[in-house]
Amino acid sequence: MEIKELEKVQHAGIFGTLSQLGHEQVVFCQDAATGLKAIIAIHNTVLGPALGGTRMWNYASEQEALTDVLRLSRGMTFKAAISGLNLGGGKAVIIGDASTMKTEAFLRRFGKFVNSLNGKYITAEDVNMKTSDMEYVAMETKHVTGLPESMGGGGDPSPVTAYGVYLGMKATAKKVYGNDSLSGKKIGVQGIGQVGMHLVEHLVNENATVYITDIHEAKVADIVRKHGVTAVGQDAIYDLDMDIYAPCALGATVNDDTIARLKCSIIAGAANNQLKDEVKHGYMLVDRSIAYAPDFLINAGGLINVYNEYLGHYNRQRVMEQTEKIYDTCLNILNLASREKLSSQEAAIKLCEKRIADMALVKVSR
Repeated sequence: MEIKELEKVQHAGIFGTLSQLGHEQVVFCQDAATGLKAIIAIHNTVLGPALGGTRMWNYASEQEALTDVLRLSRGMTFKAAISGLNLGGGKAVIIGDASTMKTEAFLRRFGKFVNSLNGKYITAEDVNMKTSDMEYVAMETKHVTGLPESMGGGGDPSPVTAYGVYLGMKATAKKVYGNDSLSGKKIGVQGIGQVGMHLVEHLVNENATVYITDIHEAKVADIVRKHGVTAVGQDAIYDLDMDIYAPCALGATVNDDTIARLKCSIIAGAANNQLKDEVKHGYMLVDRSIAYAPDFLINAGGLINVYNEYLGHYNRQRVMEQTEKIYDTCLNILNLASREKLSSQEAAIKLCEKRIADMALVKVSR
């Protein structure tokens, strides 16, 4: 679904847009006393309660925030379904500057809004939100996961997310090159936040040649010093002579402009909604013989992590074992796409929708 189409809510109307994307519920939250403005989107709860993180971003407009939360919550439905989890898809976005606006009162007020949904939505941390922020949210609702280890939670999920992305990248290499070794492969990592940083460590340890870029120059310089990787400009990453492009920042970086510029055989990264138009750009990659590892599959490690925490009796070894299944699932989807002449994105969504439809029948038969 192309972002431009989502933004035309004035033509389809809010309810028309929600129906088109399959959403069940969208909640707009506002609190004048703390300055909180948030949107919670619940996409689908057939498989279970909607679990998805809360991100805080200084959106250019409220419409941009709505577009983001609709796309992200839909992606969470697919992420849970493809991973075999008994969860639905949801997401929350908070509009504002995370560096100045987050206070105890602000976060606890958000927790009250989450609590008002009575468990239909379970929140966790995401962009610009930390496990420590979830502690405040948890003071007002039990429907929160991604808590610090000191509170019995799983702690920072980013190492698990990065591990899943790494395995998905290796599976895609197996499909393209005949073996899954990344040694000597030239890999461009766009975005070195918590997940990108851990992904770089995996790649360096396997003797890949790694190039990095990020909006935060100090962070880039630190990773260059630590790992001996090469920094490139934010726009130059698309023209890099590389084997694998790993988008690990915000979405929609695979689009009309960048696909024409990319010189790679594989796209496998941690960012959500990497394809600006999942149909058009999915098939453009097929035409260019670029293998694409569906983002909602290979970045599912974080969701697997918080889901296990949500179930209770968190065990990191069990989480990592479940995350390792990403390798086989990714390879199976790539093979399915080849056999049925589909884009890998469409093949993955097809499997997700089948599982959801099957489980809907189970619920009806009860």
